[in-house]
Amino acid sequence: MSKVSTRIINVGICGLGTVGGGTLALLNKNSAEISRRVGASLQVSHVATRSLNYEQVSNIHHSGTDPFAVADDPSVDILIETIGGYDPAFDIVKKALLNGKHVVTANKALVAERGNELFEIAEKKGVVLAFESSVAGGIPIIKAVREGLAANKINWLAGIINGTGNFILTEMTSGAGQFEEVLKEAQELGYAEADPTFDVEGIDAAHKLTIMSSIAFGIPLQFDKTYTEGISSITPEDIRYADELGYCIKHLGIALRTEKGIEMRVHPTLLSKSRLLANVNGVGNAVLVHGDAVGATLYSGPGAGAEATASAVVADLIDIARHVVAGATSPIYPPLGYTQKYDDVPILHIEDIDAEYYLRIPAIDRVGVMAKISSILQSFEISIEAVIQKEAVNGVVPIILLTHRAAERKLNLAIQDIEMLEDVKGKVNRIRVAPFDRAET
Repeated sequence: MSKVSTRIINVGICGLGTVGGGTLALLNKNSAEISRRVGASLQVSHVATRSLNYEQVSNIHHSGTDPFAVADDPSVDILIETIGGYDPAFDIVKKALLNGKHVVTANKALVAERGNELFEIAEKKGVVLAFESSVAGGIPIIKAVREGLAANKINWLAGIINGTGNFILTEMTSGAGQFEEVLKEAQELGYAEADPTFDVEGIDAAHKLTIMSSIAFGIPLQFDKTYTEGISSITPEDIRYADELGYCIKHLGIALRTEKGIEMRVHPTLLSKSRLLANVNGVGNAVLVHGDAVGATLYSGPGAGAEATASAVVADLIDIARHVVAGATSPIYPPLGYTQKYDDVPILHIEDIDAEYYLRIPAIDRVGVMAKISSILQSFEISIEAVIQKEAVNGVVPIILLTHRAAERKLNLAIQDIEMLEDVKGKVNRIRVAPFDRAET
């Protein structure tokens, strides 16, 4: 039976909140197993946190409130950043990389919006900036796409990558109430922040989609080109009508390779109920990836929480520690999984995509309304696949249309003209249909 090496690798943790605290607890809990797998002992030698709980860090040699001290200390081999946000996280990670330290981060916003600069530094210094925990919590989606599917040309991926939004839509589907009511419930249960904007408006999911798209397609991180739309306009009626048409509504992040360029978009989506992805409910996350050789593969699990996210942080830590033990002089894989990125691949504006659409039109209950709407759609070369017309309420009847594939730019113009009709009272609600085929995978 082989003995575990007596070599010690010093780890510094910056930020001891939910994720940082969970990481420290997991390292303590599974220290023997982790050391066996690495071939060395991982020792948390430094901790920096705003609110120092001395009982929590009683066995740590260096603890304090200055994260820059951790980034500067030459005895620290690997720095874990779980502070979150941009400031001071960016400066801490940058300093650690410039000092030749490997870094593990759970900070999706930092990677998505400032990652290009940080990865360039890491590459020049020959160190690793690892970020598995920044996307989908405990689901190893980064490793799956970058390593497990490395032989494939990725055609598309689609994911439920925000647990708060998925919880809200799940509850609304079960009849729990309107968006505002369910959001309040999510806040009371601790699934949504007091300010839920990042979750319900899709910003959190857009950060994650930006990262996955970069890995999948070999493009630079381009968060500013990711289309983002929230779920606040979704009503229980939309969910019910979608169900009648054979769909559920999910808040998806979608990245798609097309002949015109790459689509990166986050928005409410009609998803065929026959798909496994449609049955991921509550706060769960799941990502469906389609490669040209393997076909469609689904990865699901907890997308947040102390233990799930800590699992991904420690997995990255173990990978780097193995790299250190092996004496590798440079990382075994490029930062985002490619050695040459495609800077010239266009990212399509949302108006340049083609899709099928669900439209809910509030119309006056009178003869000829449907003919006028159909005429407008036809003038923009938009054909109708299915129609549902419900009972009028106070003289207004919801007309539900499902269109065939059409250009988004033309649909926008058609909606403008429809909303200008005297017979239409209010905004047209539009939901895009998932761009992949409807067959079960």
